[in-house]
Amino acid sequence: MQWRAMPLALGMLALALTGCGGGGGDSDSSSDGGGGTTPVPSEPSTPSTPSGPSVPSTPPRQQGQLLSAQSLSEIGVESFTAAVAAGTGRIPPLQPRYSVATYRLTYLTRDADGALVEASGLVAVPKKAAGAAGSPVLGYQHATTFTNAEAPSLNLAPSEPPLVLASLGYIVVAADYVGFAHSNASAHPYLQSQATARAVLDMLDAAQQWRRAAQVADNGQLYLLGYSEGGYATMAAHREMERSHSPLLPQLRATLPAAGPFDMQVTLDTQLERVRDEYPAVGWMLSPGALSHLGSTVRDEVRRLLLRALVPADADVRYDARFLDTYLADDKETLREQNSVHWGWTPSVPVYLFHGRDDATVPFAASVSAYDTLRASGGAPVSLRECNSVVPSGHTACVPEYFGYALAVMGTAP
Repeated sequence: MQWRAMPLALGMLALALTGCGGGGGDSDSSSDGGGGTTPVPSEPSTPSTPSGPSVPSTPPRQQGQLLSAQSLSEIGVESFTAAVAAGTGRIPPLQPRYSVATYRLTYLTRDADGALVEASGLVAVPKKAAGAAGSPVLGYQHATTFTNAEAPSLNLAPSEPPLVLASLGYIVVAADYVGFAHSNASAHPYLQSQATARAVLDMLDAAQQWRRAAQVADNGQLYLLGYSEGGYATMAAHREMERSHSPLLPQLRATLPAAGPFDMQVTLDTQLERVRDEYPAVGWMLSPGALSHLGSTVRDEVRRLLLRALVPADADVRYDARFLDTYLADDKETLREQNSVHWGWTPSVPVYLFHGRDDATVPFAASVSAYDTLRASGGAPVSLRECNSVVPSGHTACVPEYFGYALAVMGTAP
């Protein structure tokens, strides 16, 4: 959901998972793979094709397939330290421990209509000494961003969350999502659960293929975290892992979805209330359950107002927000099936929800609904941590506390 860029230097981590990425550049980083990049010596330019008589020389294109790996830049510890020193002071600084090598992967996933599409994402690897312990893998899902340049594999400022986390010792895998970076020509399937989940999981699959080919060791542990749209993507991916019995599931230790619109009915009902209050000329005729009776002219205007509440007019990424049409048709069942991510599954690993009660962007009630539903499923423990470090506990203001909480849950990376 929307919450404009907030380049948190994250004192090593308060990571600005902000709903809009954000962050400025740095002389030690490169977002286009230009001069100054430092590849990992053991990394092949493209992963080798597995040998064996059953593997064709040109394998068919399939979901989750790694297509290419491009070395971008190496960011030194000193750059992270400087980013912390220049931070906003929103969170206690954490000490960076490693330089970080960055890579852009391209892979195959599926768009909102189920068609194969080439997408991209970032892998950030801490530069450890030979013989050091393998790192946990952290699937980082970025919050809503409205400019393509803020996609993880294009924004390599040392204050950016994936890079800060990697400097702490995690191997970070961050999907750009369909609609960003390599797939910028496609529309972003905004808050569409299946396409969102696949973009995340297919990127994790591709990153695992790359690590094996490049001999980048991990310790077999996987965590998923994200805030706002990233929280939604985290829960969508976890649900899909459980439903599909993903090969990644045995590695998963916990998920930490924060401040996401998990229950889309609750989220859009709240947005509708805001539109009704702000535009009284049409507000008197707006109420959930009666939207399908609106005339086409009024419905189009309400759709425009709801979309503007979510996506600003100056966005340079195309957002496919078809869920608004479902909502305006009062089609609660389709909205639940295709957009909500809190129902219809049972977690096999702990889920650590986080949200601020005063959030005016994504309603706190969406997390309460997710908490109640997942707890009732009878699976692994589910908790809901309220942001309590700031008053009011707003959407962006709670980001630093969330990152500190996430790090405390995951523990110190080896």
